[in-house]
Amino acid sequence: MTQTISYLPYFISVVVVSILQDFTKANGILTQLAAAFGDTGGALISRPEWFRTLYIGSNMWQHLGYNSIIFISALAAIDQELYEAAVIDGAGRWKQTLYVTLPALSSTIVVLLILRLGQIMNVGYEKIILMYSPATLETGDVIASYVYRVGMIDADYSYSTAINLFNSAINFIVLFAANQFSRKISETSLW
Repeated sequence: MTQTISYLPYFISVVVVSILQDFTKANGILTQLAAAFGDTGGALISRPEWFRTLYIGSNMWQHLGYNSIIFISALAAIDQELYEAAVIDGAGRWKQTLYVTLPALSSTIVVLLILRLGQIMNVGYEKIILMYSPATLETGDVIASYVYRVGMIDADYSYSTAINLFNSAINFIVLFAANQFSRKISETSLW
């Protein structure tokens, strides 16, 4: 059950938005929870000050299961004899984590970090477009949703293409720089 709750949002992202909208309606569970802590503003989904919190929280929930699959696979690849040797040397759980687990996971962490840095300017516009309303447009607007509005709604294809090309160029430069930096300080890099 826990695996399904954590893995499913990654594969069905639109469901995350619909569940989030249900939870943040005027009578939704998150709105009631916020009201219990003193918030009196009504539905959270329609308030600009809550847009970033809801987006980041739903994004973390959406990617939790997928990232846990990657790290569980990396943990399974660690030789158990390393842990046994650490126990014989007197290492507790904390020392095993610090000196066995983290060094073994470091290459996975670095590769995932490089890949995420390569997408630093990209934000999933689908979820933002589904989440925002006229009240949250100013807070929730990002480059990808702006490109969508300019290209699809205003039909200014050349301008939206130029914006998206510039965005992709910045992402490539950041990816290349992160890979070079990683190669200099460690032996891990994408190429």
